[in-house]
Amino acid sequence: MELFTPRGKIPPKTKVLIEVGGAILVLLIWWAYVHFSAVKQAILPSPIKVITCIPEMITRYHLIGNTMHSILLNILGYLEAIVISVVLGYLIGLFPFFRALSERYLAIIRFLPLTAVLGIMTAWLGIGLNMVMQFLALGIFVYLLPVVVQRIDEVKEVYVDTLTTLGASQWQKIKYAYIPDVRYRLSDDIRILVAISWTYIVIAEMINSSAGGIGSLVFVVQRQQRTDMVYAIILIILLIGFFQDKLLVAIDKIFFPYKYLSGGAR
Repeated sequence: MELFTPRGKIPPKTKVLIEVGGAILVLLIWWAYVHFSAVKQAILPSPIKVITCIPEMITRYHLIGNTMHSILLNILGYLEAIVISVVLGYLIGLFPFFRALSERYLAIIRFLPLTAVLGIMTAWLGIGLNMVMQFLALGIFVYLLPVVVQRIDEVKEVYVDTLTTLGASQWQKIKYAYIPDVRYRLSDDIRILVAISWTYIVIAEMINSSAGGIGSLVFVVQRQQRTDMVYAIILIILLIGFFQDKLLVAIDKIFFPYKYLSGGAR
């Protein structure tokens, strides 16, 4: 078995066992550190306390409803950011006029301090659900737009030249060269950016604790000094992100099965 062979492969069942064993090991180290060290439970509660507080969060703090609320906002904001980024990205990446118009600004957009912009957005849009969704969309947009343009630049000229030789029109070049090639690689970029979306949605939801959502719940339990619940919410967000990633990989395999023919995306 290639457990310690560089880039080796192991059976799926063995991989699952190792993953489960790793999770159990982390929990044991966490429990032992809390149990045998001088750390206060108010700072780092034991994993048992964190897990056992979840039923109380479900009944008293409407954990399931708040979680579904945040998931819905996450999906809507993410879809909005993808649509806007892809449309603008193709315009900028394909047409010199739009590239000259925005190239210098595109280079610095990734340095936008989003937490500082949050105050401006609350002044514009208030502290309701629309503000949370727009803030999330903005957070994804500033990273995804430059990536779309970069992916268009990476399309090999041989594809475009071949279509030119065959007498293809400009639209046919876009349809048969740029769109398939960019879409093929952009799906991985979109999946990776899901990870940062939860950071932005929690920050935005903490602005209005009465609007619901995971971020609002974090704010409420922090004020009540329920550290165990804060850790539980963090674990729940990690699990949501994990299953989101698995779902996106499954969708990617449906639309781009050839990426996984050798056992891994390329």
